[in-house]
Amino acid sequence: MTSADGRIVYLVDDDEAIRRSAGFMLKTSGFTVKSFATGLEFLKERELAPGCVLLDVRMPGMDGLEVQKALCERGDDHPIIVMTGHGDVSVAVKAMKEGAVDFIEKPFEKAALLEAIDDGFARLERSDRGRLRGDEARVRLNSLTPREMDVLQGLVRGHPNKTIAYDLDISPRTVEIHRANLMSKLGVPSLSDALRIAFQAGLGNGED
Repeated sequence: MTSADGRIVYLVDDDEAIRRSAGFMLKTSGFTVKSFATGLEFLKERELAPGCVLLDVRMPGMDGLEVQKALCERGDDHPIIVMTGHGDVSVAVKAMKEGAVDFIEKPFEKAALLEAIDDGFARLERSDRGRLRGDEARVRLNSLTPREMDVLQGLVRGHPNKTIAYDLDISPRTVEIHRANLMSKLGVPSLSDALRIAFQAGLGNGED
């Protein structure tokens, strides 16, 4: 695990309770936390020291995706971890298509939060060196069966298991089995890791 050592986390969430609880978790783990109640308030900070951005996707005024887009347009490469509510997986998928390194669902455990932040800082340190090339990602996807690829395509679109099952005319349980198998073949522990490989291989390009 990456050592905290006062590293900066920019916490952007309109929910004061989340700012307090997540901020406390991070501060007690050794991070320096800078909190912002709105996306606009955060974007006013033009000179950001290196660090990770913990960004809520559902905020009034300017949502997380709009904040992410604004950061991208000004050439900001801070790793972004998005926070989503239950059922917002499609929004998290869109954020990852735009370059977010991970997402966590609320309510989250301390371990999940720290793991996501740790991953963000590890990617910041590695820059592009440790990332899969597109051709490497495609090679890994070649290990999947056609049906596993169908399920992955559904996940890339942000669809829940039930929707994928309906579209493919199979049971939700069968979708779960294919999903577990494809993650095992790709050698990844989480949906976000599987999606990252899919995006690097070019899946989902041109889709909303």
